[in-house]
Amino acid sequence: MDNHLQTQTLDRSAGAGWDAVRDQRQRVMRNTYWLLALSLLPTVLGAWIGVETGITRALSGGLGMIVFLAGAFGFMFAIHKTKDSAAGVPVLLAFTFFMGLMLSRLIAMVLGFSNGAQLVMTAFAGTAGVFFVMASLATVIKRDLSGMGKWLFVGVLVLLVGSVVNVFVGSTAGMLAISVAAIGIFSAYMLYDLKQIIDGGETNYISATLALYLDLFNVFQSLLAVLGIMGGERD
Repeated sequence: MDNHLQTQTLDRSAGAGWDAVRDQRQRVMRNTYWLLALSLLPTVLGAWIGVETGITRALSGGLGMIVFLAGAFGFMFAIHKTKDSAAGVPVLLAFTFFMGLMLSRLIAMVLGFSNGAQLVMTAFAGTAGVFFVMASLATVIKRDLSGMGKWLFVGVLVLLVGSVVNVFVGSTAGMLAISVAAIGIFSAYMLYDLKQIIDGGETNYISATLALYLDLFNVFQSLLAVLGIMGGERD
């Protein structure tokens, strides 16, 4: 009888522990989605200001790459340092505003086409579609995907090197190839990052939001570049 009661007590404790873990994961996912949605507002604002003022027009070639990399890595370092404090969210939102500014040059170029607005909306819809598919896959795939991380990181490094080289080469075909590869790699990264949250590998919603934001940003930017190259129409 005592053994039976002890077993019941252990089962209840285990169940309560699992419920707490599940609640924490759901809370991280919920907060991540809210913050991710919020982060799009500064991005849109930054992109709009950049397009309207042309403030990033001079950032072409190597200068643009240097400013982008310095700003992006500087902000990401600051986010990592503040993710467990009250300053984490404002720093993240400032980063998304900066990324919107950096994106404005590409958007302005695409809007120069007669069908530019349609291409931007198509890229946005395509990015939303990729996110929906990856979020759905992340909920049904039971396999541990943590091993993907190192291979995806290598893929990003190859993309980065290729992008730097292409800045100086100025090849349209090279840009197209890099953009197509980026869509594939960051779509896979999106699945990986979502699965990390669901499986409890990521427990901080600010760093989780940063990871998903970068995935979405790169898919959108790359998709917009592909649409601009392949489908841009001049008057």
